[in-house]
Amino acid sequence: MFDPSYTAALSRLNAFVPKAGRDYASKRNYDDLAHVSALSPYIRHRVITEEDVLRASLARHSAGAAEKFIQEVYWRTYWKGWLEMQPSVWAMYRADLQAALNRVQTESGLRQDWEAACNGETGIACFDHWAKQLTETGYLHNHARMWFASIWIFTLRLPWTLGADFFMRHLLDGDPASNTLSWRWVGGLQTIGKTYLARPDNIAKYTEGQFHPKGLATFAAPLDGMPHPPRGPLPTSDHFDTTLRTGLLVTEEDLSPGWLIDRVKPVATATLQTTQHRSPLAVSAQVGGFTSGALADCAARFETRLGPATQVTTDTIADWAKANTLDQVVTSYVPTGPTRDALAGAPLVQIMRPYDIAAWPHATHGFFRFKEKIPGLVGQIKGLNIA
Repeated sequence: MFDPSYTAALSRLNAFVPKAGRDYASKRNYDDLAHVSALSPYIRHRVITEEDVLRASLARHSAGAAEKFIQEVYWRTYWKGWLEMQPSVWAMYRADLQAALNRVQTESGLRQDWEAACNGETGIACFDHWAKQLTETGYLHNHARMWFASIWIFTLRLPWTLGADFFMRHLLDGDPASNTLSWRWVGGLQTIGKTYLARPDNIAKYTEGQFHPKGLATFAAPLDGMPHPPRGPLPTSDHFDTTLRTGLLVTEEDLSPGWLIDRVKPVATATLQTTQHRSPLAVSAQVGGFTSGALADCAARFETRLGPATQVTTDTIADWAKANTLDQVVTSYVPTGPTRDALAGAPLVQIMRPYDIAAWPHATHGFFRFKEKIPGLVGQIKGLNIA
């Protein structure tokens, strides 16, 4: 379903752009991929960037006509900025997930219900359909993700962290910020006390009668959880010395390194895949294959500017740097999540994209306050020229 290449990403973008205006605004909630971009696997890894998508959309539509799609692009940006200022929420999720997995090992009833949900064997037809669609394709419509999470939490009464982990293991666009914080939002932990209840009539309407489930929870009481931790400072770019012998490390978090190349002038390049760190359990072969293919495509696309790229692991970065007599290793900023966890302690010089620098400071409260800043942020982007 998803070819992990820049060419395929551009093709999908070009096919969608004519529908990014009123068609998207009026039909985006229907569980039908014909009315959404399905670009998220590419944007998540920045095979193409948010700027690429916004520029293409605004070249075809006015900002007013494409408003809903522009906001959807910025939801991912908002989540990432929010988590960067409160990264302990990611650490809490990982700790709570491990506790839930420990329960799975000792509570046979929980294990049975969890396995049934993951295998699409709950007897709730729509839920089972989405579970199988996810494991078979690596993708779900956003509205289906909301229904799925709500049924998981409030009807099946399963720990939300196990559901978030199920998504992280199977979604090609599995993003630590968007995924974790969206599941928290459904459960009433993100916007404190506000939950999302999957309603049969809503499911029937937006699946155009394909499903009309019975027996779903009729009330969604907010989950118990810790209050939001205090906001910390936003990250900033590290200082790098242009006179030093520099290596470029390309991670799966940013596969459009063109904006960095001229700034750092690397003499050696390496690629790093950290997909296996997305979950304590095995990540699906589809997710690993997509990410591996996207990394290889990036290396091939930039080979004329960077030379052949070496594949490294977190354990061999230092050996690669030594073999190439590097004084510093530069990479695009690695956001909070599994890749950052895997690289903890590595002496990297991390450089932030201007897009993130501009947007993340506004992710301090809810999305609706952030949304007020979008027109100004878009105005800045339209004048940029970032590869």
